[in-house]
Formats: sequence, structure tokens, C-alpha cells
Amino acid sequence: MTTIRPSREDDIPAIAAIYAHHVLHGTGTFETEPPSPTEMATRRADVLGKGLPYLVAERDGELLGFAYCNWFKPRPAYRYSAEDSIYLAEAARGQGLGARLLAALAEAAEAAGVRKLIAVIGDSANVGSIGVHRGQGFTQVGVLKDCGWKFGQWRDVVLMEKTIGEGSSTRPE
Repeated sequence: MTTIRPSREDDIPAIAAIYAHHVLHGTGTFETEPPSPTEMATRRADVLGKGLPYLVAERDGELLGFAYCNWFKPRPAYRYSAEDSIYLAEAARGQGLGARLLAALAEAAEAAGVRKLIAVIGDSANVGSIGVHRGQGFTQVGVLKDCGWKFGQWRDVVLMEKTIGEGSSTRPE
């Protein structure tokens, strides 16, 4: 059985390995060099230090994916909007795990006070990520054409959003 839980420090090697695969072989991230486990630990600590969720999916002791959100922009007016990130191990694709992680992330983000989740999806050909987000209620709000260069080709960025919780229907406290 697959469980989704808050990440732990000892998850970092597996998180770094999953992300490295996406950096080296995918267009969902525009990084071109995999960050070290130390850098991934620093990034995780930054997210958690802001009171935001960083989750993992695990089955039989094996980490299959991770998801987190971070503030969309650093300026204070954006403090209710967060960008989500989801990465799965290659063996975990096509099993509905991305949708489960995104749903759990949205729930945890809402509990942390987030009212808008924003997906900044690398590559308009990334139908898996676009489909997972659409299936979880995200709507596409734009495409930034040819703004990234990876694997010898220009890549688009697809922007999607989802209102969570009270959204903009009430003033924040």
C-alpha cells in the first residue's frame, strides 16, 4: 500500500535521485545539472521553514515521489499563493500517484493558509503533468512560449492555477 506522509531528513537521498532523473531526462524542470543531496536538503528546509508542506509517497519502504509548494514570489503580497512541484520515480508513473500527491499537497497547503496553487509546468508537451493538474481542478491560464532552452530545443512553460479553501472570497486574517 502506498502512503503519503510528510517528508523526513532521511528521505533526501531518494528525493535527490528522483529529481536528478527528471533534471537529466525530462523537461518538467528547466534545471540542467542535478542538485546535490545537500542542496536538496537545503531546499526542503527552506520550504518547511516557511510553514509549507513537503510530502513524499512511499510503498514498502521505497520512496516513489515527492511534492511540495513554495511561495510563488518572495514579495509579501504573494503570501497566499504558492507554486506546486511534483516529481515521481520512473517506476511510479501511470499509477495515479501524481494525482494523490497533488490532492494531499493541496489539502496541506490550504491548512498552511495558501489560497491559490499555481503550476508552472515545464514544456507544453508535458501532457502527464498538465493532465494531473487538470484532473485535480487546475485551469490553464497561459503559456509562455519558447522561454526555456533544454535538450537542444526551445520549451514553453504552461501556467495553471487552482483556488483552494476560501480563495479570494474573504479577506485574509
